[in-house]
Amino acid sequence: MLYLFSGLPGTGKSTLSSALARELRAVYLRVDIVEHAMQDAGMRIDGPEGYMVCYAIAEQNLRLGLDVIADTVNPIQATRQAWRHVAESQQLPFVEIEVVCSDRSEHRRRVETRSTDIPGFVLPTWEQVENRYYEIWDRDPIVIDTANQTVDQSLESLRERLGLRST
Repeated sequence: MLYLFSGLPGTGKSTLSSALARELRAVYLRVDIVEHAMQDAGMRIDGPEGYMVCYAIAEQNLRLGLDVIADTVNPIQATRQAWRHVAESQQLPFVEIEVVCSDRSEHRRRVETRSTDIPGFVLPTWEQVENRYYEIWDRDPIVIDTANQTVDQSLESLRERLGLRST
C-alpha cells in the first residue's frame, strides 16, 4: 500500500506521516530529506528531481511487498498523478491524504516557531508558505485538519479514516 501525504509546510504532515510509518513499520520517504541530500552532494534542485528519486525508491519497496509512506508537499496534479502511477504500475492500492491547518493564525504560528529536524535545512517563511502554488485536488483525498487538535488527536482521526486500529 502507498500512503501519500500532501499539504503545505507547517500543517503537521511530517509529524503524522512519520508517526504512521513507525506504527506500520513502513518505508518512509520524505522528499525534503532527499532534496537536501542531493543539494549537499552538489546537485542543483530546480525541478522534479527529488520527487523522481522518491518515485523510484517507492516503486522498488512496493515491489518488495513493503508499505510505503510518502511525505511531500505534492502541490500539483502532475506529481499527484505520478504518485498514483507508482502504485498502479505495481497493481497496488494507494491512499491520498491531505493534511491541512484550517486555522490561519495557528498555521502561521507553527511555521514561524518550528525548528528543523534536518541539519542545515532551511525552513520556508510564512510568506513563502502563503505564496506557494498549490493546486486544488482533482479527487477527494482523506483530509486531516490538524487545527485545534493535538498530534495524538490528529493521528487518531487519521487511523479512523484509514480503518486502522489504535495502538
